[in-house]
Amino acid sequence: MTAELVPTIGLEVHMHLATRSKMFCGCRVAYDARPNSLVCPVCLGMPGVLPVMNKLAVELSVRMALALNCTIPDFAKWDRKHYYYPDLPKNYQISQYDQPLGINGYLDVETPAGTRRIGITRVHLEEDAGKLMHAEHGNYSIVDLNRTGTPLLEVVSEPDVRGAEEARLYAETLRQLAVYLGISYCNMQLGQMRCEPNVSLRIGAGPDGKPLYTPISELKNLNSFRSVERAVTFEIARHRQEYLADPGNYTLAKQGKSTRGWRDDEGISFLQRSKEEAHDYRYLPEPDLVPFVPERAWVEELRKNLPELPRARRERYIKMGLSEETADMLLAEAFVANFWDVFHETLEHHQGAGKWPIKRVLELANNWTLQDVRRALNEKTIDAPSLHAEFAKQLADLVVLVETGVINRNTGAEVFNKMIKAKLDLNPKSAAEIVKEENLAQTSDSSAIEAFVDQALAANAKAVEDYRGGKKASFGRLMGEAMKASGGKANPQLVKEILLKKLGG
Repeated sequence: MTAELVPTIGLEVHMHLATRSKMFCGCRVAYDARPNSLVCPVCLGMPGVLPVMNKLAVELSVRMALALNCTIPDFAKWDRKHYYYPDLPKNYQISQYDQPLGINGYLDVETPAGTRRIGITRVHLEEDAGKLMHAEHGNYSIVDLNRTGTPLLEVVSEPDVRGAEEARLYAETLRQLAVYLGISYCNMQLGQMRCEPNVSLRIGAGPDGKPLYTPISELKNLNSFRSVERAVTFEIARHRQEYLADPGNYTLAKQGKSTRGWRDDEGISFLQRSKEEAHDYRYLPEPDLVPFVPERAWVEELRKNLPELPRARRERYIKMGLSEETADMLLAEAFVANFWDVFHETLEHHQGAGKWPIKRVLELANNWTLQDVRRALNEKTIDAPSLHAEFAKQLADLVVLVETGVINRNTGAEVFNKMIKAKLDLNPKSAAEIVKEENLAQTSDSSAIEAFVDQALAANAKAVEDYRGGKKASFGRLMGEAMKASGGKANPQLVKEILLKKLGG
């Protein structure tokens, strides 16, 4: 792209807050209910009803604003944003217009070119609309109003993003922050997070020195990070093509703003309508709600209680000796990173561990968390709430049994599964209890192990011949047969040593 055509992108990101009830009424928030079953006179906009603020939604919003380094004003108000759409039964949305609850923040985003600081214009709270579903066959749509009134946090960035990849990374970083804070689950398939990039190109400066731009196009309701990157890539190319074809006419001053949809299957955007301005919505202060006037002590208490944020934790992990890749794998989900911290600390100070090198402690913590724990989560044999500090400490006890030779690694994986089952059966057992009850401790008796090795050699004469003939891969088979003869209880290191001695090295 030529130097004078610089992508200038801002993002509006909407997130459903992690509350059990809606923003201004007591209706339950759920995503699997029968259509139009979670509604009441308030969220349906019936005459005479009055909204009541959801306290938790406000608190979560302020926490997010603080994590985004925003200023929390002393006064924020609610406004009615008027527009007609079939999924908005009141014909207006309760939102925040000119005085939101968070302003002037920033989010640092890691990119291949280094850290980019993206300004945050505002963080405001509103209620969501319903959901329209368009018929595949036939010219009609149906509406589900269960989503109407769900607390919706909107984070609006400055136009600081400079490319499609950076737009995706910004959205991913914002999601990670929200999930870490417990602000939102951000399940994009359920519509809990939606991204709306505003794309333009800077095309130089005017006679007064002020920058000039191509028209701004807002891409609506993108529900995957892949779509964000692909749609922004398409729009940048489209803007460039349109501008080069007609530089004198394709400008923001002449064509203004537009709203566009995105057809992900075709990889193209399409015009929906010209973009509305604020006056089109006829904003007016919401007469049925008091303004938000936070006590400074309350705000500072929320700030003080923010957890360690993902960026700071990533830096800590790398200083500890983790690779960037491993740190990012741990940070992909907050509960895994929290589990790893407790597990690692317990291992490091475990009485039975002795003085292990820090490198070995890190290796063990990484291996067990990213292999066994991650596998159990993926197979749904354990759930996230089960990954608390107590279970992390129990797993550390198991690892010490493996590392001190009481059981081998394969048996350790088996004991791990048994610990999970016992936990889910509400009859939790320690690793030591399971090993003792099921007689799983490995043997390090040299004479007994020698007998297992002799048994394996006698039953696999061809493998012995192959090994001595230079086919070293046969050793693995003989090793496996010896372990099998021991019922998996033999000390693998002793098996290896005795087997090599009998095979002549």
